[in-house]
Amino acid sequence: MAAIDPRPDPMPPLSASTAHRVRSVLAIPAFRRLWTVTSVAGICDWLSLLALSALATQLTTGYQAQSFALGGVVATKLLPSLLLGPLAGALADRFDRRRLMVICDLSRFALFFSIPVIGSLTWLFVATFLIEICAMFWIPAKDASVPNLLRRPDQVETANQLNLVMTYGVSVITASGLFTLLSSTERIFGWSRFDTVQIALGGSGLAYLVIALTVLLRIPEISGRARERREMAPGVLAMIRDGATFVTRTPLVRGLVIGIVGAFTAGGAVIGTATLYAKSLGGGNAAYGLLFASVFVGLAIGMGVAPRMAHKIPRNRLFGAAIVAAGAALVLVALAPHLYVALVAVMVVGGCAGIAFLTGLTIIGAQVADEVRGRVVAFVQSIVRLTLLGSMALVPLGVGLVNQQRVQLFGASFLVDGTRVVLLAGGLVAAVVGVLAYRQMDDRRTEPMLSGLLAALRRGDPRDGHGVLIAVEGAATASHAAELAARLRAEGHSVVEPDDGETDRARWAAVTREAALSGRRAKALAAAAVRADQVERVIRPALAAGAVVVVDRFLSGPLMQAIEEQSGARLDATEVESLAAWATGRLRPDVSVLLDSPPATPAGGPIEHVRVQRLLTHVAAAEPHRYVVVDAAGDDVVDRMLAGLRPLLPPVTASGAEVGVE
Repeated sequence: MAAIDPRPDPMPPLSASTAHRVRSVLAIPAFRRLWTVTSVAGICDWLSLLALSALATQLTTGYQAQSFALGGVVATKLLPSLLLGPLAGALADRFDRRRLMVICDLSRFALFFSIPVIGSLTWLFVATFLIEICAMFWIPAKDASVPNLLRRPDQVETANQLNLVMTYGVSVITASGLFTLLSSTERIFGWSRFDTVQIALGGSGLAYLVIALTVLLRIPEISGRARERREMAPGVLAMIRDGATFVTRTPLVRGLVIGIVGAFTAGGAVIGTATLYAKSLGGGNAAYGLLFASVFVGLAIGMGVAPRMAHKIPRNRLFGAAIVAAGAALVLVALAPHLYVALVAVMVVGGCAGIAFLTGLTIIGAQVADEVRGRVVAFVQSIVRLTLLGSMALVPLGVGLVNQQRVQLFGASFLVDGTRVVLLAGGLVAAVVGVLAYRQMDDRRTEPMLSGLLAALRRGDPRDGHGVLIAVEGAATASHAAELAARLRAEGHSVVEPDDGETDRARWAAVTREAALSGRRAKALAAAAVRADQVERVIRPALAAGAVVVVDRFLSGPLMQAIEEQSGARLDATEVESLAAWATGRLRPDVSVLLDSPPATPAGGPIEHVRVQRLLTHVAAAEPHRYVVVDAAGDDVVDRMLAGLRPLLPPVTASGAEVGVE
């Protein structure tokens, strides 16, 4: 049974601009080609939806029949994900993903061409159902392949940004523009509406043929470890069962699913009430258009700021917090007295949804192991569509149960109808579910949610330059830190090694002895002074010069020595963390390597080691994106350290010269 990927949640340096991150991802030929075919497929999906809806109305007569036909197209597109989502994910994990994508694209090519040729409403529904089945198998195979095409784990988030911008932004606009252009040419060329639909569907079919050939001939990397997956995987039914077990028993993924249910319940409430809500604000179609546009503007802003938010708040907390914020904003939408307030609140809802959406996809891509990723993607897609369809179906019933009433408030008259009640309920549901998701995904569950978020936002990392700070924590770190620095230097990196832990401990002992310090807090403050001096004198100048700084026990050195000396009373993890942040000016390692070893290994004694290791493990579990946990046993410890650190290291300088720091 696969588990969460042991690699740290990637966190690229803040200095990397969005343009630089996008260029670095698109510079990978395999991903660039996959992104291109994904973009074309997104345009075809939206264009075909418009064309199929138009064709369905042409094949029926009468207002009621046309309404049912339109609803049938939408229902038929949603139905496969409800029935075949787990099977699609299992096949994406078991078989060659490239071949699976090619088969789906060729099938869609044939089906799109068959719809206008046969010209039957029944076949339109059947073909649409089969096309969506192909999409259900194609999307998990594509999404599960993306992380394998990238060079570094931190590029997963940028890749997801690019895909989401195309799928829910550029593709929608492009498809709408193409369909409008085709419709406007009817008078010029004397085409009928049926001819326009034929061109749209035929063009989509040809596009899928080109996509199939591109995937088959130009992106062989999608296959990846297909043979290994096929040889190691059990039967399809067993894979579906294992995937469901993984989703339900893994707190990170379980919290992700819970949050998605809340988010899309709220989304369904917004979609189902949008038109009537605009009327309750005294507006019409123009107000509805502004509200609709505000959602997507907020969505784009949210996806843009999500990477920077992830530098301050770990993604496992950011996801749930964003859903809670979206729920609170939706409550404000329900209570909005004027259109202007509603537009701002709706934009906030969209922004929080964008943050949660991108963060959730990044968690799946970066922290779910490859052998189970396809099933997780398919399961999440099924949950999204099921929740959205269910909420959209129930919202009109809830709206109809509430009678309209006029309420006088502060001298103004407000219309309260079913839309307000439904939006208020949707916001409260999203907020409660967001809290549940936060608790499921947060390793530091004893810390209150609000205080934990505020503490994370307060933690700055003010520094100059683009250097990288690596801390080696745990037991027997001095020799491993020195060997790590030597290996990095041999690879061409500019490396600085401040005083090792033993030197710092000696300085701390001298300070406490000369000043006759005996209290545990006094000794901890003296240890903080030793660390502060080292940071200002050595570490910050080296980082400003662009060096890789390797520190032996940045957190657990002198501060933990002060705690270990006090056998009766000790500082807790929060106090030590706060003291370390104050001593270093809130400078934090870009990544800390935690050497995990049995209690009897260190010379300081098993009890002291257990206390130190327990605190470090607690901190590492709370922020896994900043830690690489390495087994300290064996002769290849440094090799394992380098394997975990390499994705986060800067490019090797041309000279590889040592950075001089006094």
